[in-house]
Amino acid sequence: MYLKFEKSNNTLIANLIGELDHHSAEEVRAKIDDRIERENAQRLILNFGGVTFMDSSGIGVVVGRFKKMTSRGGALCVVDVSRGVNRVFELSGLFKIINHYRDVDEALKCI
Repeated sequence: MYLKFEKSNNTLIANLIGELDHHSAEEVRAKIDDRIERENAQRLILNFGGVTFMDSSGIGVVVGRFKKMTSRGGALCVVDVSRGVNRVFELSGLFKIINHYRDVDEALKCI
């Protein structure tokens, strides 16, 4: 899993590329948390455009970042979720608590 970060005002954008599974989850979690702290981000956009696979460990990463952002008084959303990964989000019920948008531009307007 490769991560590329961008920042737009007080919003941190994490572009995820590869497989978000039990092999990569801990590293992804640590890198995103570190960047949230360093940037003092109030909003986090997880861009799933490059994610080819996600398992339950990936769900844990998303839920953990959601809790972290809400405890800071911030917000989290996901964008550009592929069909396969979208199914994981739907079956897990994540879309009931986490907003999702078509792309980063739409998310920046809404969160």
